[in-house]
Amino acid sequence: LIHISTDEVFGSLGKNGQFRETSPYKPNSPYSASKASSDHLVRAWHKTFSMPFIVTNCSNNYGPWQLPEKLIPLAINKALNNDQIPIYGDGLQVRDWLHVLDHAEALIQIAEKGCIGKSYCIGGNSEMTNFDTINLICKFLDNIQPKNNSYKNLITFVEDRPGHDSRYAIDSSLMKNEIGWEPKFNFEDGLKKTLKWYIDNQEWSKRMLKESSYNSQ
Repeated sequence: LIHISTDEVFGSLGKNGQFRETSPYKPNSPYSASKASSDHLVRAWHKTFSMPFIVTNCSNNYGPWQLPEKLIPLAINKALNNDQIPIYGDGLQVRDWLHVLDHAEALIQIAEKGCIGKSYCIGGNSEMTNFDTINLICKFLDNIQPKNNSYKNLITFVEDRPGHDSRYAIDSSLMKNEIGWEPKFNFEDGLKKTLKWYIDNQEWSKRMLKESSYNSQ
């Protein structure tokens, strides 16, 4: 069993430092606490019943086919529809962005080379504040699909969500040294490709929004 978890189980970082496999668990929201409990449950099954497992803790994913309620597709679709683009709080929360194809490749290599009973942290080496990420999306849209006013004018700050962690960052050195994996996608290049995918697949996003409970935040 490869149990895919999240960096949120480790809580929130200050300005310095990174999460690694030995980081203590300190979840700050019911969601991240539920993920942390699932990590512990997997380890308990291994200890009690010898179930073979590997746990992975990854940073924020992005790329095509991501549900429209997540930050990057949400911002893209709001901009394309000329709606306000919401940013929680001051927008200075830092996330380490990992392209979905890099994540998939990491999981394949872990399945082939990983050590049973261990954890592996998977990061994209691409730290950005939410505000800078959305500004970059608007900048790319201004060049790709310009209109009279910059898309940046659509950015609006909304009340921060409870338990919103300030910074995530991952040290993927174990993945590099033991598995031989490193992320291939540069964030700006990956974001441009992601942006083009959502421009070309707006009907899919609209259908997902209509068919699910995901709506504007």
